[in-house]
Amino acid sequence: MKASIHPFCLETYDSDANMHARHFSSPFSGTIEDAVTGTASGVMGAYFAKFIKRNEESLNLIVEQGQEIDKDGRVLVNVSMTQKKLKIEITGNAVYVDEFEVTI
Repeated sequence: MKASIHPFCLETYDSDANMHARHFSSPFSGTIEDAVTGTASGVMGAYFAKFIKRNEESLNLIVEQGQEIDKDGRVLVNVSMTQKKLKIEITGNAVYVDEFEVTI
């Protein structure tokens, strides 16, 4: 199977965080678990706005991830509603880990 899975919950380690997530990668990706997954955090923000806090015009959310693998990560997710459309912005810090070359 070449898919990954991104479970999340509303129970967090840090009381300032809104959601806790993990990201388990496909065995073909070369990693088992991602410390932080920004794109998935953006999708989580959209889910939160659509199904949990439905009547909010804007939300500023914190998604925590990586605690189980000793890499404490945070993604800030800003969600705003304009003309029945969600606008999602994600921000956070990055750390250089490794460099590699891919040949196709």
